[in-house]
Amino acid sequence: MTKVRSRSWIFPAWVLVPVVSAAIAVGGCVGPPVLKQQVIAYDEVTSEIEQALLLLNIARVDNGRTVHFTTTSSIAATFDWTTTVGASGRLNRAAQTNFFDLSLGSSASENPTFSIVPISGEDFTQRILTPFRDDTFEFLVFQGGAIDRVMRLMASGVEVQNPDGSFVRFIENNPDRNEEYEEFRRLAMHLRWLNENRQLFVRSLVFEQLLVKESREVPSPEEFNNAFSKGLEWRRNPNGTYDLFRVRAGATVVTNFDPMALTDQQRFELNERIKNNPKGVVYVEIRPDRPGGDFAIQGAIKLRSILQILTFVANSIRTNPEFDVSPDPRTKGAVSANPPRSLQINVTDGAPASSVASFYYEGRYYSVNDTVWDRATFAMLGDLFQTAVGDVEDVGIPITISK
Repeated sequence: MTKVRSRSWIFPAWVLVPVVSAAIAVGGCVGPPVLKQQVIAYDEVTSEIEQALLLLNIARVDNGRTVHFTTTSSIAATFDWTTTVGASGRLNRAAQTNFFDLSLGSSASENPTFSIVPISGEDFTQRILTPFRDDTFEFLVFQGGAIDRVMRLMASGVEVQNPDGSFVRFIENNPDRNEEYEEFRRLAMHLRWLNENRQLFVRSLVFEQLLVKESREVPSPEEFNNAFSKGLEWRRNPNGTYDLFRVRAGATVVTNFDPMALTDQQRFELNERIKNNPKGVVYVEIRPDRPGGDFAIQGAIKLRSILQILTFVANSIRTNPEFDVSPDPRTKGAVSANPPRSLQINVTDGAPASSVASFYYEGRYYSVNDTVWDRATFAMLGDLFQTAVGDVEDVGIPITISK
């Protein structure tokens, strides 16, 4: 009987070091790219879901249905990276040769958990039914949004007022009222022309509110600090007395004169005159003695809620379509864009040829018209929806889905 001699294999360090190093390098190369791809993918999916929900609700209104929203409140994903290293040896007796087997590898996996919230309840209903505030209007224009685009989407009309603020008449942004709609469109174009020529001011009225006047006592360091922490300020007057005041931001105004050129008292008085207007309006005053004054007006732009905006866009598809309106003769120049519709949504049997946002509903495709104007307006609609929805906590029972 031939005795078989067993052998123990000991791998020297110089063999194992490159193996382990290679495994670590492979694991390091796999992890970050996977994480980067997945984070970006989740962000893109969330954005696409929001666009689809907007189009879905526009389609629902177009088909006589009620709106409903669901949002993704959170995405929690666990990423695992695994690196394996293996080494083995074997003896071939016939050939008297040794063979080494080396193996290495890495893998990555993810386990996402999605929490979606059907948005409902009294609080959310109030959000979608409440008109937007004047500061939202100011923000969109300040960020570079064309004022006529903002007005056509957000405004239900313009209330014309007397100098004392009393009501005169209402100019409705409604194609069903042809004359009023045309007047509204021409006013919006006039404001855009003024804005493009740097003759329009859209800003909040900022003024000082006096709380303590000419105090003869010198405020202590503690009083100075307390005032600063509360947004207040002590100011020493030439006669040695001290005033306590705070800077306030009042109502948003649209004017053809610079409100900052007014005195602090004039800004305060203007704000006092218009502060009784609801938060859902924007004061507008185009004075006859200033640029663009041929089209003079004083009044308030009445803002819509997000539900009213979606209804307006949906009705423009078939029920109450918008139409082309030429600029007013008093507008002494051309505007850069004046499409017939505030936001054109195409309804087709086939999918859109371009990569615009679209949604398939009731056998037809609802898609955003592929123009610069419509893409920008739809993006603005998404911003307004985010503003209206706000925090989604406690507005519904979350549904958790684990993959």
